[in-house]
Amino acid sequence: TAKDVAAGMGSFSPEPWLPRPLSPPGLVLAAALLLLVLYLHARRTRRPGEPPLIKGWLPYFGEALKLQKDPLGFMTTLQKQYGDVFTLFLGGNYITFILDPFQYQSVVKNQKLSFQMFTSKFLMRVFSVKKMMTYHDLNDKIHTSYQLLRGKHLDTLMENTMQTLKQVFEPQLLKTTSWDTEYLLTFCSSVIFEVTFTAIHGNVLAGDRKTFMTELRDDFFKFDGKFTHLASGIPIELLGNIKSIRTKLIKQLTTENLAKLQGWSEVVQMRQDILEKYYTPKDTEIGAHHLGLLWASVSNTVPTMFWTMYYLLRHPEAMAVLRDEIDHLLQSTGQKKGPGFSIHLTREQLDSLVYLESTILEVLRLCSFSGIFRVVQEDLTLRLESQDCCLRKGDFVGIFPPVLHYDPEIFEAPEEFRFDRFTESGKKKTTFFKRGKKLKYYHMPFGFGVSKCPGRFLAIVEIKQLLVVFLTYFDSEIIDDKPLELNYNRFLFGIQYPDSDVLFRYKVKS
Repeated sequence: TAKDVAAGMGSFSPEPWLPRPLSPPGLVLAAALLLLVLYLHARRTRRPGEPPLIKGWLPYFGEALKLQKDPLGFMTTLQKQYGDVFTLFLGGNYITFILDPFQYQSVVKNQKLSFQMFTSKFLMRVFSVKKMMTYHDLNDKIHTSYQLLRGKHLDTLMENTMQTLKQVFEPQLLKTTSWDTEYLLTFCSSVIFEVTFTAIHGNVLAGDRKTFMTELRDDFFKFDGKFTHLASGIPIELLGNIKSIRTKLIKQLTTENLAKLQGWSEVVQMRQDILEKYYTPKDTEIGAHHLGLLWASVSNTVPTMFWTMYYLLRHPEAMAVLRDEIDHLLQSTGQKKGPGFSIHLTREQLDSLVYLESTILEVLRLCSFSGIFRVVQEDLTLRLESQDCCLRKGDFVGIFPPVLHYDPEIFEAPEEFRFDRFTESGKKKTTFFKRGKKLKYYHMPFGFGVSKCPGRFLAIVEIKQLLVVFLTYFDSEIIDDKPLELNYNRFLFGIQYPDSDVLFRYKVKS
């Protein structure tokens, strides 16, 4: 995962076999050829039996700009106009969306709709992982490592997380009770990145830990800022210096540099063992795999943590209920809030905090604008309760959960933050209805079926741990009272970031 800081963290020359960046005239020519190909691709017409086709007029982008401007409004408008099934041209791809939650099962069960093919293309475009395209058994073996992100293995990761939280916050606890002022998103990014990286990939042994972590984090978020461009298939050569940043990140996570870290998690160790059977020890693509794991661990946890803290700071009544719930649990387990970092909660105890969990689920409902995708492996007719629809090989089938999450028939006043929405009589609420029928799928920020995020348990536990520590030891207030909106730059891919950062302040409780 890491590179020895003493060896230098500056820029380095690309390996001799890497393609050199195109010159400006070459970039113009490449862009022109790409647009020509995409224009020809976009001349498609609707065939009998196919869903309504909405292409837009822009080459390559299609309707992507409208969707990005107002994802929920645009999709619900199309739903009213065309029904629950229609095909959109977005970013060079044709995606047939299915919006009726009672039809989701048809997508999950159909063996000709491939998630693995989607994953392989995604990993190649974003992280430069190429071998998955040809070695399909590698994908299956990597998938087995995700069992180490749950059960007793998750308990070990929780221990690692709590030790890092202690490392991060204990110096603060020894300070006087004066206010510290920070930007909330910057604060969440810094804490989540350090805690997650250390828990999963291990501790930095040599050099200046703070300098190493800061530089790695900054490079990571620059790369993440262009994530949706890479995922949509825009050539990386057209994205400024992102190629050199990605190459640098990959090199920092190669076998050689991972060896300089102490305390790999079980999941990293198992992935490394699997990868060494497919690659030579010096193959940098191993680092690309580990970059993918780091991205999956951090990219959506940061904005989830940000929005959870933001909503709690804006809703003191919710903050008070959560503090009371946590205090009762600490008292019932005989734990006292001493001057040092002394609390420790098991996974079962964290799970008993129903209002804390409901708050996180509510944030995910409001802020997740992911799509769930499958690749059509061959021309087929998808059998739905309401209709049959013909699909073309190479197209995508997509589900857009925000339409579900903001459905007023399922969630009363869906645009409002209600921290207790997923509780009922002091217990977890798991029953929701539409058209008088109980929904199997009502909350889907992590996907479903084989594509359900394997790191979801770690992400939720990590956020719970951080919130328990912060609410127990610190008082906090929001300074900027401006309302925030979602920034839809990552629409269709995960939890959205805010459109700006806000100042808050915190101090150790007296």
